[in-house]
Order: sequence, then C-alpha cells, then structure tokens
Amino acid sequence: MNGAKEMKDLTHAEYEVLDERWTATTPKVNFSKPGVFAQQQVLLDALDDVSAAYLKSRAEADHKTPAQIIGQLVHEKIAASA
Repeated sequence: MNGAKEMKDLTHAEYEVLDERWTATTPKVNFSKPGVFAQQQVLLDALDDVSAAYLKSRAEADHKTPAQIIGQLVHEKIAASA
C-alpha cells in the first residue's frame, strides 16, 4: 500500500481514546482563505448566466469541478488550433 498502514477495525476502547483525542485537539480552521467551494463560486460568478449554467451542468454530469471543465475546454481549443 505504498508504505501506508492499513486501517483496522478499532475496539470500543480505541474508539473512545480516538474520540477523546480529536475532541481535545480539534484542528484549527483557517477562514481567511476561501475553500474549494467558495473558489468555484467566485469563478462561476465571473461568468454570464448561460456559461455558468453550462459549466455547472457539465461538471455535474462528468463528476468534475467547473475549473476542470474549463481546463478541458481550453486544452481542446488548443489542440484544435494546432
């Protein structure tokens, strides 16, 4: 597994210890940097309604992000003009 440890089923006691650890050491969230969903929304807000709707539809149908669809369209355009 590329050096990664395999996950095993934990005992009830191990789950308790893990729960206590995560409760006591909850990771800090950085709200100053927008997350991936906010970034995608900013991208779509910069487009006209028809383009944004098209990208959303293609992204959902292809199980990709709108940015990946834009990249794919640009690569296709470059290949077509070569």
